[in-house]
Amino acid sequence: MFDGILFDLDGTLWDAVPEITISWNLALARNQVERPPLTVDEVRSCMGLRIADIAARRLPGLNRQRQLEIIEECCAVENEYLAEHGAAVYPEVEETLSLLSRRSPLLVVSNCQDGYIQAFFQGTGLGRYFQGFECAGRTGKPKSQNIALTAARYGLKKPVYVGDTELDWHSAREAGVAFIHAAYGFGTVPPEVPSISAFSQLPALLERLG
Repeated sequence: MFDGILFDLDGTLWDAVPEITISWNLALARNQVERPPLTVDEVRSCMGLRIADIAARRLPGLNRQRQLEIIEECCAVENEYLAEHGAAVYPEVEETLSLLSRRSPLLVVSNCQDGYIQAFFQGTGLGRYFQGFECAGRTGKPKSQNIALTAARYGLKKPVYVGDTELDWHSAREAGVAFIHAAYGFGTVPPEVPSISAFSQLPALLERLG
């Protein structure tokens, strides 16, 4: 039986891309960045990437230092906006988290900036179901190392990571952790990987795999 469940955030627990797009465009306008407003599709294509990589992809006309300054401002505005307004949580996430939290520790591991997971907790009210979190913005480490770090921190011997992208799958494998694909999210993985097409299917799949 799995003794802990680690979750990706974007594309797994919620879809905050429309709200992120609004907040980033606010930051770009404040900084008078000369580029067309970002579209939802442009932002969606960046989900799961580390912040510096997003800056390089979406602000190619700026030098590296300016890219990082602007993306940090985008992230700051994003954290404030999401903490206040929240975003669309996938169907039956809260009910399923409530059930799972009675069985084992729940944790979030994401490639996001520091403050983003806290904004998710505050904006949705779902923080009470989680025992902890880790992110690239706090450690500077890739997702695979943050998965392993979090599992070790909480003394997990047989954890599972739930995520939606190929990067999530590879990161879990590198960390030596079982993986379940959130197929309703933003990415794809090989078809033989265990998957769910709705969040509510997770408890039953965990029972079968554990």
